[in-house]
Amino acid sequence: MESQFPYLILIAVVFIFFIIIPQTRRANKEKKFLKNLKRGDKIITRSGVHARITEIDEKNTTCVVETMSGKLKIEKSAISLELSSNLNT
Repeated sequence: MESQFPYLILIAVVFIFFIIIPQTRRANKEKKFLKNLKRGDKIITRSGVHARITEIDEKNTTCVVETMSGKLKIEKSAISLELSSNLNT
């Protein structure tokens, strides 16, 4: 029973370093990205819609985007960090 304890500690440490820490870093990076969005930024939503931000409503965490076929009101959480980050560099 005592010989299993170090293995449990090792599993917990591996779990923290390879799952918990990267996930929190990714979440913080995404929050910062969504907070720094501004009017005129080009974005891609998680569903693949390419658009440009025309209005941002901080109170309701929504934004109005303009696509080639019209305007859409979307949640900020629908914007993809991975896909959009390459557009605004």
